[in-house]
Amino acid sequence: MKKYGIILGSVLLPGLLYSGCSNSSESAAAIQQIFGVASEAPVFLNCKALSSKEIIFEFSLPVQVRSVHFEPPLNVDSIVEGMMVQVDLKQELPVGERFTTDILVEDARHNTLNVLVPFRARNDRLPSFIITELRTEYSKPRAEFVEIKTLSAGNLGALRLFIASNGLETPVFEFPPVEVRAGEYIVVHLRSLEEGLVNETGSNLGISKGTDASDARDFWVPDSKKWLRKTDAVFFMDQDDKILDAVVLSENQDSWGTKQGVVKAVELLAKQGAWLPVSRNSSSINPEDAVSSKATTPTRSICRDERVSDSNRAANWYITVGSGASPGKPNNPKRYVPKPSALRL
Repeated sequence: MKKYGIILGSVLLPGLLYSGCSNSSESAAAIQQIFGVASEAPVFLNCKALSSKEIIFEFSLPVQVRSVHFEPPLNVDSIVEGMMVQVDLKQELPVGERFTTDILVEDARHNTLNVLVPFRARNDRLPSFIITELRTEYSKPRAEFVEIKTLSAGNLGALRLFIASNGLETPVFEFPPVEVRAGEYIVVHLRSLEEGLVNETGSNLGISKGTDASDARDFWVPDSKKWLRKTDAVFFMDQDDKILDAVVLSENQDSWGTKQGVVKAVELLAKQGAWLPVSRNSSSINPEDAVSSKATTPTRSICRDERVSDSNRAANWYITVGSGASPGKPNNPKRYVPKPSALRL
């Protein structure tokens, strides 16, 4: 009998979209190569919360479950085995909460595979929202940020923020469960640089300290690295990999340059209609279709015109004036106007 073990966390295989705790079925060969698993051995492919009480685990071969444990503990009602293992729970899971599964399976040849994998409970109550403001430039202690505004009430649990220049495998931030009202501004600060930084998940929106913390709902990425760049794509995904809103930025609107992550992202955005080219006769997104970010600074942020309806195009966006950045508040409507270049004799 051969034994194999896989621990899946936040680092996934290159080129695969992170989906809570998922690897696509196309990754089987890659996983086999990395872990040295023989072709006839089972390979873990995917797991997903189908509902508040149903979790599925996908394998490359039919398997039987030898044991399954959850942390925090959950009571299992029944298990359906095969290539798609379905675990039915006795209790409903709280919306968007994070759990870890330790599952041991065995195939017909008695090869066993032990997988330790996190997942988020199903959340079918995501609010509708739009991205409203971004800061791409860093000046300590002012960190880059992404701001959204809710258009309806709901729960943010398991909502994921992706920034293309960092790859499409893992989200930059995944929201914990938190109930929100319509009309809330929510700011994801992309660095943690000061003391007193708190993710505001409750009703008190004034408990988080730090530069740019406000009366809005603040969240902080627990790192000090640079996540957002002037040429980038920012988008939010639900648990079914549906893009809920996006914005594409380009510093120089003639080429993506070496930004292959951005190229892959805009292909995905175009496929889902989450970002649209300026020309309605075009099906692809090019740098000239992005929001021009060349003039943005730590105090001149990239803002959505909140007075017009969303067209999923660059026309909705502008760069605000110096000192006009307003994380957690309505956008400053004053637009940056570059000074005319000096005339050459």
